[in-house]
Amino acid sequence: MALIVQKYGGSSVGSLDRIHHVAQKVIKAKDEGHHVIVVVSAMYGETDRLIRLANALTQDHDPREYDVLISSGEQVSMALLSMALNAKNYPARSFTGPQIGIYTDNIHTKARILEVKTDIIQRELTQGRIVVIAGFQGVNVNGDITTLGRGGSDTTAVAIAAALKADECQIYTDVDGVYTTDPHFLPEARLIPQISFEEMLELSSLGARVLQIRSVELASKHNMPIRVLSTFSEGNGTLVTLEDKTMRKRLVSGIAFSAEEAIISLSGVPRKLGVEGHILSKVSEANIEIDMIAQNASIEEKSDFTFTVHRREYAKAMKVVEELATELGSITIKTNAKVAKLSLVGIGMRSNTGIASTMFKALGVEGINIQMITTSEIKISVVLDETHLKRGVEAIHRAFELDKPLDAINPPIFE
Repeated sequence: MALIVQKYGGSSVGSLDRIHHVAQKVIKAKDEGHHVIVVVSAMYGETDRLIRLANALTQDHDPREYDVLISSGEQVSMALLSMALNAKNYPARSFTGPQIGIYTDNIHTKARILEVKTDIIQRELTQGRIVVIAGFQGVNVNGDITTLGRGGSDTTAVAIAAALKADECQIYTDVDGVYTTDPHFLPEARLIPQISFEEMLELSSLGARVLQIRSVELASKHNMPIRVLSTFSEGNGTLVTLEDKTMRKRLVSGIAFSAEEAIISLSGVPRKLGVEGHILSKVSEANIEIDMIAQNASIEEKSDFTFTVHRREYAKAMKVVEELATELGSITIKTNAKVAKLSLVGIGMRSNTGIASTMFKALGVEGINIQMITTSEIKISVVLDETHLKRGVEAIHRAFELDKPLDAINPPIFE
């Protein structure tokens, strides 16, 4: 018997009708002879509702109590799904993360999983039950409830699958799988039948919202195949797995983007040892995450130091930068809070030349100016004006013919 872990997101369990629908999908897997573990998110919009309640009460949340509050939505989903399964004569039992034994570090709202106990799950499976577990949550060494950050139910599912050495971890969502780019943004986007862990990590980190990045990191570490599927339609979805020869045939696999970036540039920075590290340390101390970095030498032993941050952290970053300008002296600050980041990802970049030139030429033909560029072994990212983002995605998607069928072989789903 295969052991399958299925995760259903908020849109999948967003109403009682949808919970009944999920129950039928779980029953189908059970009838096919599989052991089934189900991880659920809170019903669609519920976590946001709980956050609004907390914010209406106070902006200065106690982290422990905040996690107790926002973890409660998953408990509702798990109980309702278990009730639905039991009503259909399929024995099921629900458990919270702490009940199962999902142990995390002590960092509230974005905890990391340290250990998953498997004895309770194995006992229930041996007795023929379907195990339904609340995603997004765990418990720390003090016995306090912790949460794993947005999308944390993905990580819960992968962690459980890895601990039990499941045959596959299936992530059910409201899209058919991983696409060459966001299909809501670009209808010509194509489903990718199979993609490597490394490519999926890059896409997740660059703005693709299909899988939480920590879940992909965990799956890669334990070589746990993830299959992304639609709750609402049939199909084999996208298998996220180890790199193979088929994947290497593709020049690029996908385009990710983030529409909410900001550029901050410091001109006239003294060219002395350690100044760059000092700037980055000050920004980091304010808990601001820097993305892209560029530095250009200028005349008179000065340089220009430019970096990007998420737009929501722009105002906070500016306060730090203004203090740095006063400290370093004779610094000019230039900013643009209305830019976007567009990234091309593919393991084919390792062995094929001309990909960057094709990308830049496609943008140039559209009259789109590139403001920053960074590259890695399988990624090229550019910053451009946010008003040019859609045309940029369309141009690059067209230039690499990503609207045409991909050559990857789609492995069969468990049947």
